[in-house]
Amino acid sequence: MNVLVLGSGGREHALSHKISQSNRCEKLFIAPGNAGTASLGENVNLNIEDAIEVGAFVKANAIGIVVIGPEAPLVSGLHDGLKADPSLSDLVVVGPRQAAAELEGSKDFAKKFMIRHNIPTAAYETFTKDTLEQGQAFLETLDPPYVLKADGLAAGKGVLIIEDLQEAKDELKNMLIDAKFGDASTRVVIEEFLSGIEFSIFALADGHGGYALLPEAKDYKRIGEGDTGLNTGGMGAISPVPFFDDALRNRTIQEIIEPTIKGLVKDNLPYQGFVFFGLINTDRGPKVIEYNVRMGDPETEVVIPRIQTDIIDLFIAMDNGTIDQIKVDVNPQTAATVMAVSGGYPGSYEKGKVIDGLRDFEQTTVYHAGTKLQDKVITSGGRVMAFTSFGVDKEDALSKSYAALKEVSFEGMNYRKDIGFDL
Repeated sequence: MNVLVLGSGGREHALSHKISQSNRCEKLFIAPGNAGTASLGENVNLNIEDAIEVGAFVKANAIGIVVIGPEAPLVSGLHDGLKADPSLSDLVVVGPRQAAAELEGSKDFAKKFMIRHNIPTAAYETFTKDTLEQGQAFLETLDPPYVLKADGLAAGKGVLIIEDLQEAKDELKNMLIDAKFGDASTRVVIEEFLSGIEFSIFALADGHGGYALLPEAKDYKRIGEGDTGLNTGGMGAISPVPFFDDALRNRTIQEIIEPTIKGLVKDNLPYQGFVFFGLINTDRGPKVIEYNVRMGDPETEVVIPRIQTDIIDLFIAMDNGTIDQIKVDVNPQTAATVMAVSGGYPGSYEKGKVIDGLRDFEQTTVYHAGTKLQDKVITSGGRVMAFTSFGVDKEDALSKSYAALKEVSFEGMNYRKDIGFDL
């Protein structure tokens, strides 16, 4: 079977690496891919939000499975566009249709979904530029810190957590009136702050109420050690999560995962693909912070490597409605990943820096996130490479990742040295 993976980040490299290990994968294409995916299959230049262009490539190359990595093509309706072509009726598409992708495309949509299906989450209100004054008044009713979320897609950076009330009011105005996050912040969700420790869990849903539970992970969003500084797309991750014991697992399944999967069916939201549950464990139990309609990054770089079941078997079972009949075998060891980023990230940064020291490490897999191949491997993004290792515990795994990191360099390279510090 020929497979097409859409995307260019560390998530797509990790997915492509796992797919390439399947005996059922005959030929692998990655669009557009990166310097790392080039060694696994064929990188191709496609507009991954153009269903006609992607569909033509699928037909020309006898593609059986399309795996949509990032959120933007899902929210813009790529799945729907592909399936609108009658000749692609048998194509397996991993990723929900547009109506269901609104779970990530709109924070307000997601909150209403959770309230409708009694899924535990933070209290909230949604505001626009026409209700700015009401929004600022609502902030006065909350205790700090104040949580402001751009309603739309903002590349993982549209969430502000602010201690000072006046600063929160000013930022609300910046988002609604001054379009701090562009169209993403034409609406802003203000939430009560939830205190606890965050983690993520993932499922592969078949669209008929069946799902396979995948390993959980904890990622680290802040640029600075000790979880300080600006939010990034993710600086590292650990899987499994030590505090995610059987009691918390069972409660999460019962109160969050199953009501979500059943709610999608009940609301007629066509969902075949990965479901990302961004959760927080509070003193009142687990609550949903957000949904994503695809795998997270860098969580993918620790979750997918732990899966030992053939991933193409999972995708086929997802498509034919038998996903809940498959046992997902998982490596019991701990996987840890550390992200090397460009100097200045998540602010402005330079691209095109030559990466030295890359090789096939014995105990560490390097997943490329923002790289290109131009004679040499060069940087092409803020988050550049994820260094993933296995170990008997997080300390063992991290020591291997950090050892590999010390051998690789590019001008301005930065990484956090405290991943897993709070576990």
